Amino acid sequence: MLQELLVEELQDILHAEGQLLKALPKMAKAAHGAKLKAAFETHLKETEGQVKRLHEAFELLDSKAKAKPCKAMRGLVAEGAETITDGKERDADIADLALITAAQKVEHYEMSGYGSAKAIAKQIGSSKVLSLLNQNQAEEENADRLLTELAKPMLERAGQTRSQSAASVK
Repeated sequence: MLQELLVEELQDILHAEGQLLKALPKMAKAAHGAKLKAAFETHLKETEGQVKRLHEAFELLDSKAKAKPCKAMRGLVAEGAETITDGKERDADIADLALITAAQKVEHYEMSGYGSAKAIAKQIGSSKVLSLLNQNQAEEENADRLLTELAKPMLERAGQTRSQSAASVK
């Protein structure tokens, strides 16, 4: 029963990652900053590797790698598309910060999915599947940390602009 649950979770994650493979190029194209654009492009390559590892996990579990529609990721991707559209009328830093926010929501969703799947894999004693999921989750965590680092200078610039605007009003 637990193995069936793990397979279901991996099917959901597989669909989520598949949606992300389509969304990341759009996010990279919308990014103003070169470092943010590069981060999205790098994570696209990582996501391709994550999908391969998920396929390996299915093989180890003697299951077909069949994606199960992930409604949560569908919503997060739709939110990201809206962020891209809204960003066309925003300052570059604010638009990029909004992209980072949308991307981090995705990363956090993925990290929670991998965390749950890892707990099940550990419980059923599937150390090879657990190892594959650990790799995927580590990449998601690294992507999240990188996005946080990329946001810091943008937040500082936005804060300085706000301080300067407030000072000029006085």
